[in-house]
Amino acid sequence: MAKPWGLYIEVGRPDQVGRHVLGESHELTVREAATSVTVPHTWLKVPGEPAEVARELPEGWVVDADETGHLMAAGLRVTSPTTPEGYTVSMETHDGVTYVQLHAEAGELAAQGQMAILGQATVVDRVITEQTHRRRGLGAFVMRTLADRAVADGATLGVLGATDEGRALYETLDWKAYAPLAACIYRPENV
Repeated sequence: MAKPWGLYIEVGRPDQVGRHVLGESHELTVREAATSVTVPHTWLKVPGEPAEVARELPEGWVVDADETGHLMAAGLRVTSPTTPEGYTVSMETHDGVTYVQLHAEAGELAAQGQMAILGQATVVDRVITEQTHRRRGLGAFVMRTLADRAVADGATLGVLGATDEGRALYETLDWKAYAPLAACIYRPENV
């Protein structure tokens, strides 16, 4: 969902109900986004040095060092990936968010990712490969599948926030790191 300062994505987990993604780290923009939040465990992703962003946050907000990472982007292109052997893929779109899931033959979730399109850009989020299915190219398959769908929907640019580990995968897919990315969470004292 588009907001004056960027994009808001519903996550729906107890530890992360939703996430605001800002395109810039101007103090007024950060404050406006942060002060709009009233629900604990709402996140804010801001391009910029975590220590600098922390100074711009109102009371109740903290920077989560474990989730802080890198803002990355890539020009999107169609690659038509082949579903890895032994897995099935599903894709669904709800409320403007496209979800891709890979399941193993036994039915368990092996990898997943999601994206939302804003204009000609898509924000890729929550790309996860389960521990027992890693090192099989599943994360790359999810990324390529999301990119193909984004291009089909008119996007030309992909943007995402990456951990150090994720950055290594995305760089193999021609994504580039452009800025540090501060991950902030609303944790008022009474929660």
